[in-house]
Amino acid sequence: MDRPKTQTLGQSGLVHAKLPGTRTPLQRMARHWELYILVLLPVLYLIIFKYVPMVGVQIAFKDFTITKGIWGSDWVGMKHFTAFFESPNFWLLLKNTIGISLYSLAAGFPIPIMLALALNEVRTGMFKKSVQMITYAPHFISTVVMVSIVMLMLTPHVGVVDRLFSMLGWEMTNFMGVPEYFKSIYVWSGVWQEMGYASIIYIAALAGVDPALYEAARMDGASRWKKIIHIDLPSLVPITVIMLILSLGNVMGVGFEKIYLMQNSLNISSSEVISTYVYKVGLVGANFSFSSAVGLFNSVINLILLLIVNAISRKVSETSLW
Repeated sequence: MDRPKTQTLGQSGLVHAKLPGTRTPLQRMARHWELYILVLLPVLYLIIFKYVPMVGVQIAFKDFTITKGIWGSDWVGMKHFTAFFESPNFWLLLKNTIGISLYSLAAGFPIPIMLALALNEVRTGMFKKSVQMITYAPHFISTVVMVSIVMLMLTPHVGVVDRLFSMLGWEMTNFMGVPEYFKSIYVWSGVWQEMGYASIIYIAALAGVDPALYEAARMDGASRWKKIIHIDLPSLVPITVIMLILSLGNVMGVGFEKIYLMQNSLNISSSEVISTYVYKVGLVGANFSFSSAVGLFNSVINLILLLIVNAISRKVSETSLW
């Protein structure tokens, strides 16, 4: 039996039908107030720690001094941006930053996918858990300890690698002092540390594949390789595209801590990136306006790359961030 309706006359003169049980937005919020409290906490976090600090971005366009504060400092426009662009090290910093980031992406992006595919095919529970534990564990090693391990392994005369080279009759090499080796040491040590943890999201995606697809493939006589090609890989395409978009949107965001710890006077020509330059010139030198200008430049470039890559992905495929 249909529910009775009440007639209300709107401002436009039209008659609207309203069900007696219809609630206003405030009534719905009051009814489910617990859920809104849960949402309130992360929203407050974003507002307080992400959006409010954006007010300080204006010091990139000012000669900031602590005594005058943000609002009282003199406005200088693009002065600090121009100083950064005209710096003799600008192109070297840009080349090193983009080079290390793209190298890390090329080496580190496909390996977690391959590891997830391999673990998905393992049927022995104990062996699978052992491999997962071994590959996940390095992620929880602190950056300082990680760099210490790398440097101890590559130290001339006493390092494991140098000892192995000497046993094979090869010439000893100070790997950390050769600029050409820096990028590879940085990237592949990062791949070893993060590949297991990064594979978790792909393993989770594979766990959601319909088992009926595997059963149908098995009945058709498909090999494991064909199941990977025709079932697993297509299932990973959406999450892979999303992760690729996010990675390309952070090309200019090469981490500071690890590179700074691995730097020395011999490899500085390959290891100096924008983040370490900002720390040395902007923060150590107390030039906060300059460091803010460079940070804003990085963020704008990353945002532009993110928008471009997302737009291309939306046109080429059905997957995008928005």
